[in-house]
Amino acid sequence: MNDKPTLETRALRYLARREYSRFELEKKLSAHASSPQSLINLLDQLELDGCLSAERFVEQATRTRRARFGSRRIVRELKDKGIEEHLIAQILPDLKETDFETALHIWQKKFGAPPDDLKARGRQIRFLINRGFSSDIIRQVLLQAEKERI
Repeated sequence: MNDKPTLETRALRYLARREYSRFELEKKLSAHASSPQSLINLLDQLELDGCLSAERFVEQATRTRRARFGSRRIVRELKDKGIEEHLIAQILPDLKETDFETALHIWQKKFGAPPDDLKARGRQIRFLINRGFSSDIIRQVLLQAEKERI
């Protein structure tokens, strides 16, 4: 009797927990596949059945990351996970539209007060850059903070 789960069972267990991109799932399952072709066939079948969806993955990843990261970081993470450019291009306008509000919220939560000196300003700028916000958005956030101080 073979107690090892089949490749399909493993894939469905992963997908039951959260959405995966095809690239991620392929990477996770490659060690368990009998051949590369069997893995490709399984992933194709999962996509046809609707169990594996790049669109759903993008939507879920964007929704969960949005409150903590800027559009640049989210786009970079999606690219790293093998998401195609046309899917990223579809969500990019919505991400950029809310970048300022997200950056301001993150900045207020972390710092809450405008920087007192250049060292503090640099630290705040680096923090927001690492979170994936553009220099224009960062400049707007810091200007807004200065206006509110006055």
